[in-house]
Amino acid sequence: MGRTGEDRLHGSAWRRPHSHSMKIRSVVFDFGNVICFPPAPEKIERAAAEAGLPVDEFLAAMWKDRLPYDGGISPQEYWKGVAAHASTKFDDLLISRMVEHEIGFWNTFDARVLDWILTLRRNGLTIGILSNLPHPIASSLRSTPGFMEHFDHVTFSCDLRLFKPQSAIYEHSFRGLGVAPEETLFIDDKIENVEAARAAGMNAELFTTWEEFVKVVPARYELPVPRRQ
Repeated sequence: MGRTGEDRLHGSAWRRPHSHSMKIRSVVFDFGNVICFPPAPEKIERAAAEAGLPVDEFLAAMWKDRLPYDGGISPQEYWKGVAAHASTKFDDLLISRMVEHEIGFWNTFDARVLDWILTLRRNGLTIGILSNLPHPIASSLRSTPGFMEHFDHVTFSCDLRLFKPQSAIYEHSFRGLGVAPEETLFIDDKIENVEAARAAGMNAELFTTWEEFVKVVPARYELPVPRRQ
């Protein structure tokens, strides 16, 4: 799951990927900022207010040591660390509220992306999801009616105690789909994750916005055109 804001926008966003000669059989999607919209500012403001922190301090503390949380440590350990970074303390009740807020940050799905996934599946491609995310969000997604039915294989960092950009997490994804890496297209909003996927042998593209993505990527890989532009 990527961060919010300008760190997703790089000048190298649409540089041409490594050449590919094999037909794409599987498409693997990141979750945050690709399938799911970034958190709405008002949601972050409400969480920061309940934590008793200014928004900028709340966000800085929340992102400072994020990967261990995505890698499987408990919400209690993570949010106590967030509080320590912000020079405050969270009790168990406040931690439970922070978990609720965080699930709410990442529950607004982009229907255009989900619709394209269904189009890809109707055309015989298999679909994976590969995301850095913690146990509470993984559990929420698994309990969201219909959401997991979009995917033939699931790679969540918290389940594996691995996280992007480690090479093993990409291998888990394409091996689970039963395809070679060069038969796989990976889509992510962070350039370091895209580059790591390419290093693992996958085709990979940086996602900035849906509007920019659909102009270039489906045609580049001879994939079905999304119905919703």
